[in-house]
Amino acid sequence: MPSKSELQDLLKEKYGINKNISQSLTIEDCEQILGILQNQPSATRLVESFISKNSDLSQKNRNFGALRSQAEKKLEKLQLEYQELEKNIADLELAKESLGDRRQQLLQDHQSLESEINGLMAQNQELSSKVTFLSTQNNELVEANLQLKKDNKDLKNVVDQIRLKLAQDINLLLQYEDSEIRKAMIRLFRWTLG
Repeated sequence: MPSKSELQDLLKEKYGINKNISQSLTIEDCEQILGILQNQPSATRLVESFISKNSDLSQKNRNFGALRSQAEKKLEKLQLEYQELEKNIADLELAKESLGDRRQQLLQDHQSLESEINGLMAQNQELSSKVTFLSTQNNELVEANLQLKKDNKDLKNVVDQIRLKLAQDINLLLQYEDSEIRKAMIRLFRWTLG
């Protein structure tokens, strides 16, 4: 008498009945099914139809399993991406607040610098006016100094001419004999010489 395993192998080889299906059957059940399948062709066609249908369902289950596995992986990936996006959004919100504070600080600094620039420009204009005024005064002083030098030179020439003329006139007067006039002239001559 064949064993249950041998009967299952026979069902598998001859009729394509999977061992998973025949596992729950007893040895007697396996023998009866073999007998029915050998003697009744309609039962064989029915089993073949079940096997074909089972094969189709098995293929569909594998496909659905693969699709489900892909969907689960995709879901995991999307969940990770979602969590990362949530984290990024939170980070961006913090950065936005920080940038807002920084922007406010920069605006205040900008206004302060503009105010300082305006003050410096006003000072610059004031200093420019002073420089222009001082430059004009300097030019006037230079011209006045040149004029004074010229006037001093002219005056010295005039004084020298007067001294020369006076010395010549006194020389002429000294040739006369009158001693009182002579003494007065010498005093005057000395006085003019300094």
